[in-house]
Amino acid sequence: MSTYGEQIRERTQWFLQDRFGMFIHWGLYAIPARGEWVRNGERISNEDYQVYFDEFNPDKYDPKAWARAAKDAGMKYAVLTAKHHDGFCLFDSKLTEYKSTHTKAGRDLVREFLEAFRAEGLKVGLYYSLIDWYHPDYPAYGDRIHPMRDNEAYKRDPATFGTYLEYMHGQVRELLTDYGKLDIMWFDFSYDEMKGEKWRATELMQMIRSLQPHIVVDNRLEASGEEGGSIYSSEPSFYSGDFASPEQIIPPSGVVNENGESIPWEACITLNNNWGYAAADKTYKTARTVIRKLVECVSKNGNLLLNVGPDARGEIPVESLRILDQIGRWMERNGDSIYGCGQASLPKPDWGRYTKKGNKLYAHLFEESIGPINLAGLAGKIKRARLLADGSELFVSRPWNAVMYPDDAFFNFAQPEHFTYPLPDDQDTVVEILLEEADG
Repeated sequence: MSTYGEQIRERTQWFLQDRFGMFIHWGLYAIPARGEWVRNGERISNEDYQVYFDEFNPDKYDPKAWARAAKDAGMKYAVLTAKHHDGFCLFDSKLTEYKSTHTKAGRDLVREFLEAFRAEGLKVGLYYSLIDWYHPDYPAYGDRIHPMRDNEAYKRDPATFGTYLEYMHGQVRELLTDYGKLDIMWFDFSYDEMKGEKWRATELMQMIRSLQPHIVVDNRLEASGEEGGSIYSSEPSFYSGDFASPEQIIPPSGVVNENGESIPWEACITLNNNWGYAAADKTYKTARTVIRKLVECVSKNGNLLLNVGPDARGEIPVESLRILDQIGRWMERNGDSIYGCGQASLPKPDWGRYTKKGNKLYAHLFEESIGPINLAGLAGKIKRARLLADGSELFVSRPWNAVMYPDDAFFNFAQPEHFTYPLPDDQDTVVEILLEEADG
């Protein structure tokens, strides 16, 4: 029988290979178009939110187009919000009427998503909110984040919370039994006393493992930063999950447990400043920024899950598609420096970052160099260097102006080697360096 740690390594093997995925936040909140937390921020009641349920009819929803966009961007997996905090389900749950099949859409949007993405060869995951602002037995008045937190008319009897848990566990069971093989179960989120066994987390995880033992689960059944038995401890709890999920931040030094050992992690990042569609939010990250942040994640043994927020009619915004297309063109030529790669046992260079796979070291150049490009500590350890994008030979040498650095190797894009040359790709120029030793 394999140990718990070995089981995690087996489950996450593909996850650490694929490195780049698409997050999709979509639901009723695409109609008000002010972000997925609009109910919280504007304290909207179920009754006032009902208008969006009544109007929901995404006539341009084409998950095949979403899947093509993800694949063309170089993404290997995708995660869709099956149910967000507002409680609305994009799947045909037998446990509620508050679902897409009972709107004008009349469709099981999750099923169509899964079929489309699997057809493109992408792995699939579902996001499920542990929180539910619609359900009558979820804490409302006095809860820190419920839209009705200040409305005494929404005071709930704590004794009925078990009814909600039965509902929540039941919906997770539906997703794991009615929709085929899932690769990721992405829970969101724990806070205050709403964490761990408050969710009957051990029981929930036992059910998950019994139904789909291979599935990769995030760490949000526990509260962020929780100590003792968390994913960051030397002995994580049974429900700690398989990977850490830092949000809107890339950890400065990657993610390790209390023993200093690297653990699987994935940074989830928005493409603009909102997860759900926000019509006025035009603060989009450039393709250059996303590419460099993907490289940063991989250089620290992490993944990047990049979010898009489709609009009320079911289309990914044009601005998002344009950025994804640019990322995809870079990935098509440079993906070998991302897939299956991880941290190199070398200091971060001044000009960018390293990723590594076996005896191939990938130099990601973000900054133009003056003269030859320094590879600190690699003198005598390099067999050859090529520009990854086109396979062209680069000049590894010891130029006359580098004699003071006997332990370092140098390369440049043309001769003479001590001259300055522009970077072939100002987003990220990748040089594949074949090392003499795999552990170099």
